[in-house]
Amino acid sequence: MAVRGSFARLLHQAGSPLLVPRKLSHSVAIIGAPFSRGQKKRGVDHGPEVIRNAGLVGKLSSMGCQVYDFGDLSFTPVPNDELYNNLVKYPRSVGLASQLLADAVNGALAAGHSCITIGGDHSLALGSISGHARQYPHLSVIWVDAHADINTPLTSQSRNLHGQPVSFLLRELQDKVPLLPGFSWLKPCLSSSDIVYIGLRDVDPAEHYILKNYGIQYFSMRHIDDLGIQKVMEKTFDHLLGRGPRPIHLSFDIDAFDPSLAPATGTRVLGGLTYREGMYISEEIHNTGLLSAMDLVEVNPFLGASQEEVNATAGLAVDVIATSFGQTREGAHIVFENLPTPNSPDESENEEQVRL
Repeated sequence: MAVRGSFARLLHQAGSPLLVPRKLSHSVAIIGAPFSRGQKKRGVDHGPEVIRNAGLVGKLSSMGCQVYDFGDLSFTPVPNDELYNNLVKYPRSVGLASQLLADAVNGALAAGHSCITIGGDHSLALGSISGHARQYPHLSVIWVDAHADINTPLTSQSRNLHGQPVSFLLRELQDKVPLLPGFSWLKPCLSSSDIVYIGLRDVDPAEHYILKNYGIQYFSMRHIDDLGIQKVMEKTFDHLLGRGPRPIHLSFDIDAFDPSLAPATGTRVLGGLTYREGMYISEEIHNTGLLSAMDLVEVNPFLGASQEEVNATAGLAVDVIATSFGQTREGAHIVFENLPTPNSPDESENEEQVRL
């Protein structure tokens, strides 16, 4: 499917081979990250299990992907890791888990796969994006979320690290971020021009200040209502890829959707993406041919009021991932070259008369 608008011309430009990922054809690695210490609600560590049970591997395989499911990472509990310096909760746990994930994502990409991280809470983006940046330092990030997750430890009201990962990743904010135990390995790998937010509708005052004063491109739900999702995606690609193609990291929080569609998650906010808007985002990212890695996070089966709500949320997560890798609302078709033709002889006129 052709990419529309001015971005289509970019794909015909000769990009540096160092900036664009080389992957084995249709080769996808899945890494489960059953981690919950970036926030306070139990159950999000069961997200990888319910997403797999919703048919993720079968869906990708039926689309022609070579799927390598590396299972779930094992996160070692860190003792005596409660509130640190009255600033953040579980920093050693988050830091260690993110380091382990960074190594796994880096390894999967180095082997030539595209990489899917299924979580787990959104603090895991610290690891997935850092690991991605080791292979492709000039990557770009599309962050689809109801929340900006760009508080610093000094501005966060909740003290939960799932609301802070972007501040640790941005170079421009490093003088605002204190050194935490467990984070000595982490190096900022993004500039403010490398990330675009889509779907924001619950942004803290300090986060709003950061977005405005550091020139970070974002599209709130108000922007989506005003512009339409097609124009939002065009502007996103113009911003991130206007100087040439480079790898895309999609970090997708399931709470970007309206709670009526994704009820089994921890920080629900009314007025989110419709199903069609969410699928359009994923379709357009796939159409660039530049998606290198993605996260799908914050599915929490403990927070569904019924099994139907859990199934709906997990199924929606599978649809986002599958659409990001080529499923379309026209159908993800295998190669079909020729229609069959009849090969039985026609009945003669006499035989037809007898039959009648």
